[in-house]
Amino acid sequence: MEKEETLELLKKIEKEINQIIIGQDRMIRDLLLGLFTEIPYSFKKEESENGHRGGCAHILLEGVPGTAKTLAVVALSSVVSAKFQRIQLTPDLLPADIVGTRIFDPSKGTFGVEHGPIFTNILLADEINRATPKTQSALLEAMQERQVTLGDNTFKLDDPFWVLATQNPVEQEGVYILPEAQKDRFSMMLKVDYPKHEDEFTMLQTDMGKITLKPLIDPKTVIEIRELISKTYVDDRLREYIVRLGRATREPKAFGLNSIENAVTVGISPRAYHHLLALSKTVAFFREGDYVMPCDVKEIALPTLRHRIIRSVQAEAAKVSTDDILNTILEGIPIP
Repeated sequence: MEKEETLELLKKIEKEINQIIIGQDRMIRDLLLGLFTEIPYSFKKEESENGHRGGCAHILLEGVPGTAKTLAVVALSSVVSAKFQRIQLTPDLLPADIVGTRIFDPSKGTFGVEHGPIFTNILLADEINRATPKTQSALLEAMQERQVTLGDNTFKLDDPFWVLATQNPVEQEGVYILPEAQKDRFSMMLKVDYPKHEDEFTMLQTDMGKITLKPLIDPKTVIEIRELISKTYVDDRLREYIVRLGRATREPKAFGLNSIENAVTVGISPRAYHHLLALSKTVAFFREGDYVMPCDVKEIALPTLRHRIIRSVQAEAAKVSTDDILNTILEGIPIP
């Protein structure tokens, strides 16, 4: 697809979803960023493989109930003509309920494989923090390697494979904090807030039951657009800028950021560099740019990095959020 044609299609997709989702324009835009961003996740393992191995940017949506997190994902899946599965995570859910299991066939005397809902294009893990760590771990291999291992068999997942998870930050009972290894596999964490007054009024005027969303794009086109965006030019000075931002989360004092010296226990991982760079390309493409600028990196830095930082006890006591820490770093690190 040509760039102009792609940009026009993206506008149509946003317009279609906005029939249902009112007042959450930034969330919709970030969801589309995740869908069309190519995240590198592995190297070429066989000569027969075509090109490098990449996938969509997985997204964690956090917000209080009723702010259209799940509805936005379902609406987006209606616009993308692809396989969609939803898992309602609960404390009694088992890993086999997600990835599948081996079943003995008495007639053949062998074990067969029953695939779980993870074998899809778009997977919604609703209320992910209600599942136990054992069940949450069932997503790790799929999110990183885009494959699932059952017994002695490994199955590659379809492309695109995209995980969208929701969680409620308010409830404290019956929930499990996501392990850092799990959170680091999410390319973005979106904080979904309440809409504005006028948007909530418009919602009440909208008869959602009469609206039908039309499929506008298929998996093949998603891959084509993703590959087109991945070719957006990035200067080495931008790569250096991303590395400096990342290292500043680990060693603030080395970059003259004394105010947050004791605010961070663990900074971002090298994996985050790849995610931030890839998402910055998509941001540049969405603004119709041919190359990545520092403003593109800064625009997507908070949702890409906020969930990868572990605050110190002092920062938690002082109510210094990870967004506060990142804003200090973005203001303190000179742009190239």
